Amino acid sequence: MSRFEHFVAIDWSGAVGPRQPGIAVAMCREGGSAPQLVLPAGGMWSREAVLDWLLTELPPESLVGFDIGASFAFADKGAFFPHWDRSPPDARSLWALIEEICANDPHLAATSFVQHPVARAYFRHHGEEGEYFGGGRGRLRVVEVEQGRQGLNPYSNFNLVGAAQVGKSTLTGIRLLHRLQDRFPIWPFDADPGSGTLIVEIYTSLAAREAGKRKGQTKVWSGEELDLCLARFGCAPHIPLTRYSDHQTDALLTAAWLRHAHARPALWTPRERLPDIARTEGWTFGVL
Repeated sequence: MSRFEHFVAIDWSGAVGPRQPGIAVAMCREGGSAPQLVLPAGGMWSREAVLDWLLTELPPESLVGFDIGASFAFADKGAFFPHWDRSPPDARSLWALIEEICANDPHLAATSFVQHPVARAYFRHHGEEGEYFGGGRGRLRVVEVEQGRQGLNPYSNFNLVGAAQVGKSTLTGIRLLHRLQDRFPIWPFDADPGSGTLIVEIYTSLAAREAGKRKGQTKVWSGEELDLCLARFGCAPHIPLTRYSDHQTDALLTAAWLRHAHARPALWTPRERLPDIARTEGWTFGVL
């Protein structure tokens, strides 16, 4: 029997604005029932509403996956922000720095950080590449290098441009983690205490690949295809939706994958180096 009773996947968004069509929350119970979407009042999530739901309505003994980068590259340069005297020594200090600089940004946004006169030099912006961005795809965490070896297509969390602008979701997600860290353990920055709720970083494309989707074609756009993928995880067909978006199907499929995959011991001890980088870069659950 699993120690977890519920499995939650959250497809996150770093977009500007009070409510985000790119946020989707899905949950399933232990067993084989289909995951279901969790819908907020008004039908569209805000980042603050997700935070409130987690703090006040999340069922106990939940494994919660966030599709964000929980930190930035550190191991490649020995620092998050080389050449900056405020570069933090570990992830929690990084979260605190981002929160300090973005404290007045509404809706858990992070505009002030990417526009900061020093911090902006580490990011790729529209029409401008910061002096310390690193060129090419940008700096990658150790786990992101491993994602590539596992057949995934990771992007640098320092990138703010185009469809791969994962930097904004990382920064806004970090603001949420900063608020949750005193309430829930966040793996691998914290060890699994063996009971209660646990938060992990996820990569929805990993779930899709394990469900049979091909590299570069990991999105699910129809109910029929979603049921085929869910069946790979021993999951019952889902309740049909009035319309389908990739955000919704990402969340639904990944919630089922978390339930299916979480009992594999190897996924909790993926690398010998993990203890060295757990304090700084973190890890994506499911990457070996």
